[in-house]
Amino acid sequence: MPKKITDLAVGGQAVIEGVMMRDAAKTATAVRLPNGEIEVETHSVTSIRDRYPVLNLPLIRGSVIMVESLVIGMRALSFSAQAAGEEDEQMTKKEIAMTIIFALVLASVLFIIIPTGAAHLAAAYTDDPIVFNLIEGGIRLAVFLLYIWGISFMDGIRRVFQYHGAEHKTIHCYEAGQALTVENVQAFPRLHPRCGTNFLLIVMVVAIVFHVFFGWPDLWLRILSRLAVLPIVAGVSYEIIRFAGRSENRLIHILIAPGLWLQYLTTRPPADEMVEVAIESLKAVLPPEDIPEGSGNYRKEVTC
Repeated sequence: MPKKITDLAVGGQAVIEGVMMRDAAKTATAVRLPNGEIEVETHSVTSIRDRYPVLNLPLIRGSVIMVESLVIGMRALSFSAQAAGEEDEQMTKKEIAMTIIFALVLASVLFIIIPTGAAHLAAAYTDDPIVFNLIEGGIRLAVFLLYIWGISFMDGIRRVFQYHGAEHKTIHCYEAGQALTVENVQAFPRLHPRCGTNFLLIVMVVAIVFHVFFGWPDLWLRILSRLAVLPIVAGVSYEIIRFAGRSENRLIHILIAPGLWLQYLTTRPPADEMVEVAIESLKAVLPPEDIPEGSGNYRKEVTC
């Protein structure tokens, strides 16, 4: 009997020549090696939310989960780059931390400093703070879409987007209770409501709403207010996507449709060998009794 969507807690991420899958207890990163074999690295999951239950409260847990997901994602990317032969060794914890800090600074420049500074140019035509915030939000969204569109032409990124499609298809297949085989997985859509792409789009929309309450102060105060409210925006956005991913409501599905459409940019139809990698990654995080009967087997395992 297929499990209900509300009973499932599996997510994932595309990496270099592979897929990382995660449930509440474990992560698994499967990578296609240069010799054609599939190697899987698994890690147990520990969260600061387990030690401090207050961090698991609604609206708080979203920003905590976002940071933890960044760390897990960077570790998976480091392993995949090394396994795929693109790096000599995996990144240290310090290198992962520095990379995340650099990524956050770059994101702040692209999606906060540039949009809010550019929106200031509209001061010659209006002094309405709502209009300013709408312009800023529109510029932020345009920068995001242009960035995704631009990198999609890079061969390496296109392959990552294919693995992203394989990840979504595989999760869909599992949620439907079907055996994890290439044929079954390929029959499912490559768009998924719980995708991080949806989350990013929701963050941008929620941010526009929140920023209206701060008016339109001086540039540096405006930038600082955007940064200060980011954890709240992330928390609200997480609750929205969490609810949407579990809901069968038709109206909710209509509201999240733009995020699904955006996945046409961030996913690509995967090749069968990519689906094999995604299947092995998902199987590695599932308890043996939860792996659907008849699922394929394509790999060797390295457990850490």
